[in-house]
Amino acid sequence: MNKTKRKIFETSMKLFADKGYDATSIEEITATVGVAKGTLYYHFSSKEEIFEFLVEEGVKLLKNSISIKTDNLKHSLDKIRAIVLIQIKVLFKYESFMTIILSQIWGNDERSQLCKKHVFDYIQMIEEIVKDGIEKAEIISGDPNIIASGIFGFICSSFIYKMRHQGDIKVEELFSEVDNLFIKKLTKQK
Repeated sequence: MNKTKRKIFETSMKLFADKGYDATSIEEITATVGVAKGTLYYHFSSKEEIFEFLVEEGVKLLKNSISIKTDNLKHSLDKIRAIVLIQIKVLFKYESFMTIILSQIWGNDERSQLCKKHVFDYIQMIEEIVKDGIEKAEIISGDPNIIASGIFGFICSSFIYKMRHQGDIKVEELFSEVDNLFIKKLTKQK
């Protein structure tokens, strides 16, 4: 991604998160970036295309990070721990992206459907690890979809925690709490 496209991407993400998609205009994006409309339209055909690119790039980053970390792990709970830690880091590092995804998931318009599709695909990725863990007797028996959705939801609640405590929050400490309160409870007792 070239410098101008990246600047449009980052500026749009910040504006969409701060003001909402509908309240953000192309004019505001171009003014904030400091480019002409023609330059923006050279890189993106519409505001909707910017939004779609933003969502797809963000989810791709998250999934790639998780694949890299989990591919060499053998135990399902280790994979879940890796997912939780990565997602918490993404929540904190890319707060604007997560604000957009979580705010746009509600509803039935095209943007909501796009966000739902990516969130559900992501949860499906977690679900496959949970299913494998249940089959290997590493994780307690239960509905893999509910467990995977719970993992996603529990991690997203970390975002709410961050918003409530705008001070210095340490990712490792938050991860440790999530591990103690939730992940360890998934361990199959022998």
